[in-house]
Amino acid sequence: MVIRVFIASSSGFVAVSAVGAGRGWGPGARVLREARGARHCASWSSARLPAGACARQIKKKQQDVVRFLEANKIEFEEVDITMSEEQRQWMYKNVPPEKKPAQGNPLPPQIFNGDRYCGDYDSFFESKESNTVFSFLGLKPRLASKAEP
Repeated sequence: MVIRVFIASSSGFVAVSAVGAGRGWGPGARVLREARGARHCASWSSARLPAGACARQIKKKQQDVVRFLEANKIEFEEVDITMSEEQRQWMYKNVPPEKKPAQGNPLPPQIFNGDRYCGDYDSFFESKESNTVFSFLGLKPRLASKAEP
């Protein structure tokens, strides 16, 4: 199975910002509108944030996941939901009900192993802090190899 990280590309956010954020224009308009509509950026903060700040939070969290996977040589695929309505709907449909926000849709990054839901950024971060990321991703832990003298 390949790890799939559902992201919202910065180009989608830039396209929306350049043309008129939240007015339905550009490929990332819906995702940005959802980020703007999320009172707390999907419970990432206790304060209300402007859409631009929310988009920056999403981007930083996506980058954190991707960097970790790359650094640990874990095979993964980025799925850009700003460019595919079908992929966006698939992600929304396959996030378990208990992980969906009270209002709106789940925001990226969302992580799957094939079709199995692993979790959102907060779950990923918790697993990273407790050294259980491989288990979180549904992968076998890798043994650290010692260098030959």
